Amino acid sequence: MKALSVQHVSHAFGDHRVLHDVNLDVAAGQVVALVGPSGCGKSTLLRAILGTHPPNQGTILADGQPVRGPTRNVGIVYQHYSLYDFLTAQKNVAFGPMLDETSILYRTFCLLKWRAKRRRHLEEAVCLLEKVGLGEAIDQYPSQMSGGMRQRVAIAQALIMKPKVLLLDEPFGALDEATREELQRMLLDLYQENVQAKREGRQPPHTIVLVTHELNEAIYVADRVIGLSQFHSGGEQGATIVYDKAAPVFDTSQPKDLAALVQQREELRRIVFDPDRLQDRDEYVTFWKDEAGKMSEEGNHQ
Repeated sequence: MKALSVQHVSHAFGDHRVLHDVNLDVAAGQVVALVGPSGCGKSTLLRAILGTHPPNQGTILADGQPVRGPTRNVGIVYQHYSLYDFLTAQKNVAFGPMLDETSILYRTFCLLKWRAKRRRHLEEAVCLLEKVGLGEAIDQYPSQMSGGMRQRVAIAQALIMKPKVLLLDEPFGALDEATREELQRMLLDLYQENVQAKREGRQPPHTIVLVTHELNEAIYVADRVIGLSQFHSGGEQGATIVYDKAAPVFDTSQPKDLAALVQQREELRRIVFDPDRLQDRDEYVTFWKDEAGKMSEEGNHQ
């Protein structure tokens, strides 16, 4: 099932053409990394998917529903997290469901029902904080947390709303290397939850689109890498997807194998980031074709 479908999206700011005919389908449970050179429109595409800045042309569907403005189907975590300083980690995470499911009048005049909802929200918040490795910090305030801890709370804030698609806009960019690697492993754990859900015949819970400028990170945490670039044969019309391939899936219980990253990283640099190489935009957009070939091969071996 498609969790996200971007269909023929183009966008311009006045005479400046930013995106041209961008097409992207993301299946439920995929973790997709989006990379590209500065100025290629990554943020513009992300805001279009979020619904805050609809594109000039094209259609975006989240869980089959058109995105015409902000919607519960799409959540986002930014590089600079927004936590309430006066709330604990647990209450920060539980704040979103409170606003979504109740009103001031409800909380005032339906006190018993509100208390039951509140208890459920706080219990869910604890479960998510444990999932992101903050089970012992539920009562801490943002001022008592490190940057990495605050970013984990922000991710739990987004997850509790159960979006069909979660956008991560360079969420680890301001963190030190060790903290960044911890959070990368957390994303890999979310991916393993998807794998387990599929094995059990359940809908995978996490569909993630990660924007990052770190190629190693993109290949390491995602199962698919998208390259958005203005460096293609029709680049004067705007940036489009020029690279779409599967990435190796890493296991957090195993040492990080940098050698497995090298070939794809160098390919991305050449195809997506080199302004002197202007190839056919579709030459390296092969993800779905490769997947169909793989399924056909597996069928022949059965």
